[in-house]
This record gives sequence, structure tokens and C-alpha cells, in this order.
Amino acid sequence: MRYLRNVAAAAHLDARFAALSDPNRRKILLRLVKGEATAGELAAPLPMSQPAVSRHLKVLEQAGLIVRRVDGQRRPCRLAAGALDDLDGYLAQLRAAVETQYAGLDQLLQQMAEPPRRRRRT
Repeated sequence: MRYLRNVAAAAHLDARFAALSDPNRRKILLRLVKGEATAGELAAPLPMSQPAVSRHLKVLEQAGLIVRRVDGQRRPCRLAAGALDDLDGYLAQLRAAVETQYAGLDQLLQQMAEPPRRRRRT
């Protein structure tokens, strides 16, 4: 069962990283930092049509990075709470591994820089 959770978590991470790989989607997310917006409001400053922005929003929503709500005929979207928590955890694991490897490399370089010890003859 644990393996299935790890596979599901990996697929979830893949979807989030794939969603973040597009610069237009990152621009949309940065705009949503300011607050809710509709597809039309998000499309205005971007060099793309509203249907194209809607497709990007669908990818972001499927990746769990944004949520949409229905407000009459409007469908404003906002950043999803805690959407980046699993990405932060994944990156923290990688960061810790890299820091451990660099610490080992630093130690090895320090040992190599020390002059060799001479034995005393008795």
C-alpha cells in the first residue's frame, strides 16, 4: 500500500512540475498572488486569447495549483491553499542530499590540502 501512495505522490509531483514548466502558467500564478481573477482578467496582459488562458487554467487546476469557484456566470480562480507544500518537501529532501554531498566533498578537499604527515624515525 505504501508503494501505491508513493506512486500517486510521484504522479502528483510530476503534474505540478509539468504545470510549472510553462512560463505563461507561471505568469498566471504570479498574477493570482494578488487575488482572485477570471480567465478574461488573466488574459488581458498576456499575448494570448482567453480560450488559451482557459486551457492553461485547466492544467493548473488539474495539478492542484489553483481552485475555481462558480459566481453566477463568472468562474474566478485563486491559488490553492497548501498547493506547494509537497513541492517544498520534495525540494527540501533534494537540498539536504546535495548539502550532505557537498559537505563530504569539502571534507575530502580539506584532507587533500593538508600536508602529508612525516613519520619520525627512531
